Amino acid sequence: MTEWSIDRVVETLESAEHERREIGRLTDEWPGLDLATAYTAQAMLIERKLAGGERRVGTKLGLTSRAKQQRMGISSPLTGVLTDAMVLSVGAPLAFDELIHPRVEPEIAFVMATDLEGPGVTAATASRAVASVHAGLEVIDSRFRDFSFALPDVVADNASSSRFVVSPTGYDPAGLDLVLEACVLRRNGEVVDTATGAAVQGNPFEALALAANDLATRGGKILAGEIVLTGGITDAVFVHPGDDVQVSFTTLNSLTLRVEGTR
Repeated sequence: MTEWSIDRVVETLESAEHERREIGRLTDEWPGLDLATAYTAQAMLIERKLAGGERRVGTKLGLTSRAKQQRMGISSPLTGVLTDAMVLSVGAPLAFDELIHPRVEPEIAFVMATDLEGPGVTAATASRAVASVHAGLEVIDSRFRDFSFALPDVVADNASSSRFVVSPTGYDPAGLDLVLEACVLRRNGEVVDTATGAAVQGNPFEALALAANDLATRGGKILAGEIVLTGGITDAVFVHPGDDVQVSFTTLNSLTLRVEGTR
């Protein structure tokens, strides 16, 4: 049996994604997969995607809900990387046949005006680095069976990144109260969840600051022009071919995503 290593973690996750195949927790087989090792694996996974022709377009946050953090035993969100291969144009369908078991969640998205680099970033300084605020929908598609994972598993898996769509209409962050910005998530016309921006680390700008500070511990930063998905406002909902998912915000635009393909 081949010994576990960072290379093997990356190869296992790559093949699971490409083959649309669920796998068990890596941490069950490799207890030595800690958080630092997992972020190294994530970086290697992204390097391979970029070497294959993908282009980095942004950063995503995961586990921004305090309840989810308590369940995972952490006090700060995790981060992942967005590439252009994950981008869905507004109105474009989600191809179910390309994924394993997709779930969709609404997001408040930022487009950055300037670089944002920690340490010491606060919500106030983070907000001044944002050019515009947008409605977003993220499709997460964990490579792990039943979305069951330990923290190092999901970090190595690039925070379950898969696809996302962002409204082209942006709003000046100075004119918004994102803590009170409300959203309604519907699937096939039925309301499945509601929440406000307060569900995202208490304040989406706080989540952005935490991301910048966390990236700085690994020599990274958020770049001008990039998109930042600040984390799911509501719980993510499973989707299947034929489903329509819509998010409606108080101020930000509404977005609809249709799922196409076969079961």
